[in-house]
Amino acid sequence: MAPQSEIKILSDNRSAGHNYHLSDRYEAGLVLTGTEVKAAKTGKIQLKESYAEISENEAWLMNAHISEYSHGNLMNHVPVRKRKLLLHRSEIEKLRGETREKGLTVVPTKLYLKGGRIKVEIAVAKGKKFHDKREAIRAKEMQAEAKAALARRGRE
Repeated sequence: MAPQSEIKILSDNRSAGHNYHLSDRYEAGLVLTGTEVKAAKTGKIQLKESYAEISENEAWLMNAHISEYSHGNLMNHVPVRKRKLLLHRSEIEKLRGETREKGLTVVPTKLYLKGGRIKVEIAVAKGKKFHDKREAIRAKEMQAEAKAALARRGRE
């Protein structure tokens, strides 16, 4: 794994952690066109509604929105299209098994620049029920209150 200083996060899917229980995470390469790379490097990416799909022994990133490049010409890319994910065959087979047998889904959590290449972190996810989301919010609020109380105590 490369040091943290070499990784520049281009887009973060925070709603994935709120809407899903995330388990196994994988790093995948992404097949992009020239204008997509330039737009991605400027951070014009939206992963909120996107997911990964396994079909015909290949992994695809679906519904990811990469805005058109501002200096692109007639050859500019389509903002929402399916993009191929680059994974090892064994990782694809493992993902296929988890999505088909266990009924889980695969969601992107981050898109980042690593060593000059754009990578996407995908995670196997199970949807949260409404009461799970409320419990997570309650726990986060309690943690914030405790932290504030400690800060007040430190000032006294």
